[in-house]
Amino acid sequence: MSDSRIWRTAVVAAALLIVASLPVTAAADRNALRTSVINADRIGPRWERVEVESEAMGRTVTLDVLHGSGDGPRPTLYLLDGVDAEGVSDWLTKGHAADFFADKPVDVVFPAGATGSMYTDWQRPDTALGWNRWETFLTGELPGAIEPYLHSDGRRAIAGVSMGAQGAMMLAHRHPGFYRAVAGLSGCYSTIDGPGSAVTALTVASRGGNVVKMWGPLGTFDWVTHDSTLGAEALRGTVIYLSAATGVPGMLDLTEVLRAPDRMAAMQTAGGGVALEAGARICTETFAKRLSDLRIPATVHYEPTGIHAWEDFSAQLGPAWDTLATAFGR
Repeated sequence: MSDSRIWRTAVVAAALLIVASLPVTAAADRNALRTSVINADRIGPRWERVEVESEAMGRTVTLDVLHGSGDGPRPTLYLLDGVDAEGVSDWLTKGHAADFFADKPVDVVFPAGATGSMYTDWQRPDTALGWNRWETFLTGELPGAIEPYLHSDGRRAIAGVSMGAQGAMMLAHRHPGFYRAVAGLSGCYSTIDGPGSAVTALTVASRGGNVVKMWGPLGTFDWVTHDSTLGAEALRGTVIYLSAATGVPGMLDLTEVLRAPDRMAAMQTAGGGVALEAGARICTETFAKRLSDLRIPATVHYEPTGIHAWEDFSAQLGPAWDTLATAFGR
């Protein structure tokens, strides 16, 4: 065995030991955090805009809530956005989530304002992206505020797309058992292999952030402990759904280009979506293999065509929900 392979093997072995020890601390921190809903405005018959005060981030966090069908209490699904994640979730503005969940017996929570943050706790404030403590907020503060407000039955799942897929999987593996199910659509799930570390760094940089302020230098402790491929054992017993396409444009993508007022700009955007989805496919295959090697069940769906675009993401919401719903006995 070469020196480089010996070194890589030693690093992975050490990383696995670190990851295995992490969730005890993460779970303990949750018990000390308290917050509440401070304001709610009705947007539609089942849609509310809610404000929750976050002590961890030192600010008010705005999120949208879709109330489920039927009489409560109901389970809660936390649905994470992609890299933009600004004032209102793209799941609502572009992903047709309000229509999809209109007849579903689940309350859906859409956090907003996490642009480029990876839904994680940063080590230091960032000039462009501010102070982000999303893991603490999403696992330690928000459930204790929003679930009593919704009269939840205590069952929860988490899902996301692109950056949100990686964030959802990280939260699920770092807090074993907190979520009954997790779904990742077109995401990357490693933070220390070549493609995974590159995607993570590029995601943060694409919105002006400094990734060193997030987890420190590449390959250090926080990079290792956020790697869901290394931490996959912690997902045992969790219902898992993964999906990705090939990056080959399909009919949905071509139709969107034809409908666009600026077709040249739409073609350029689609070109970026081709590369991003091809990368997400590689990442998903790598993570799915890791789960298979560990004999951890997962539903994995590969689309023959599709790019990194909202029409393709929204088409995967139905199959993802079919799997997530099994964790709620539906």
